[in-house]
Amino acid sequence: MQKLRLQFQMRRIPKLALDYRYGTLVEEERERRIQLEIGPSAAARGYFTFDEFLEVCLWKTRGRSAPLVASNDPEDVEEATHIALSASSERIRIGVLRSLSGVDWPTASVFLHFGHADPYPILDFRALEALGVGRGSVTYNFELWSTYVACCRDLATRAGVTMRELDRAMWQWSADRNR
Repeated sequence: MQKLRLQFQMRRIPKLALDYRYGTLVEEERERRIQLEIGPSAAARGYFTFDEFLEVCLWKTRGRSAPLVASNDPEDVEEATHIALSASSERIRIGVLRSLSGVDWPTASVFLHFGHADPYPILDFRALEALGVGRGSVTYNFELWSTYVACCRDLATRAGVTMRELDRAMWQWSADRNR
């Protein structure tokens, strides 16, 4: 596993986070709803409902996984997300989410990012690029996930920003670079 290192100056994080734009106005509104309503509701209740699960997956994958995601049993979704939000094991948290149809590492990370009490980054090729990982040069696995989480938590703490701000900044830096 290569060492993850922020590819831009840390002092740029707040400005990049403010510049963050994710797709259409509908997608940005969905993200706002996930951040301000769905995530906090799920955290308070201890699980995501099936409808919330569908909306989060729609936002992250922009609909690419919709048929697979919709094939999940609502009770399985509630139980898996409950386990993910309450387990003490990092491997269980991410693994139980990945057991759901249509949910892989990046989408699973979104549920932890918005619904878990601990700060979690969203795993995304853009965020990885901002940490020096080239597209297509990485295999998602637990070692990468745990290294990525630790790196992002450290960066957010050192920069004095929230995990959401760091996530937005890394995503935006990559988007700006690749225009």
